[in-house]
Amino acid sequence: MEYADNIYDLTMKFPKEEKYNLVDQLRRAALSVPNNIAEGSGTGTLRSFKSFLDISISSIYETVNLLHFAKRRGYISDQERVRFYKKAETLVKKIRTFKNKLK
Repeated sequence: MEYADNIYDLTMKFPKEEKYNLVDQLRRAALSVPNNIAEGSGTGTLRSFKSFLDISISSIYETVNLLHFAKRRGYISDQERVRFYKKAETLVKKIRTFKNKLK
């Protein structure tokens, strides 16, 4: 949830013309991370839960790519992109570790 909050805060400064494009896509991808974890936890099967965890990781990578694009467009600085990349990297490691410990 914190990652999604951070993405929401970051996109507040994007140009208005990106509201229904890049901002919307970034926010949906970021919210998809905790949503897939929550949805997967309620499926009742370990295999399904692990699949939802994989989807949440994919959503993190989507945000990384979108933030790279935002940097190329001049909407964020390279420092902001790197900061979010590091947050994303840490989050992926945590989810993978959690997934690997599930039995």
